[in-house]
Amino acid sequence: MALKMHPAHHAPVGIWLREEIVEPYGFTVSAVAAHLKVSRQNMSALLNGRAGLSAEMALRFEKAFGIRADTIMRMQTAYELALARSHADEIDVQPVPEPV
Repeated sequence: MALKMHPAHHAPVGIWLREEIVEPYGFTVSAVAAHLKVSRQNMSALLNGRAGLSAEMALRFEKAFGIRADTIMRMQTAYELALARSHADEIDVQPVPEPV
C-alpha cells in the first residue's frame, strides 16, 4: 500500500492513521479498537483527532498494520511542535543570559 505523507501540520496523526491505514481495510472504529485491544472510546478520540498518539498506541499500530512506530511517533512530535510554534508568540519566558 502506498502511503501519502502529509506535512506534519496538515492534520492530527490520528486523522492520518484513519484515512491512510484504517479506512483502506474497511474497519470501523470498534473493529480496529478490538484488533488493537484498546477501548473504542480511546480509538475514536485518536482517529478523530481529539487525542494524540502515545508510544504504546504507536506500537500497537506497528504490530497490527506493520507501519513503523518510530515513523508515526515522529509525525506526532512534528505535529505537536507545529501546533506549539503556531502560538509561540504567546509563550512568555525569561531569556537566560550567556554563562560567564
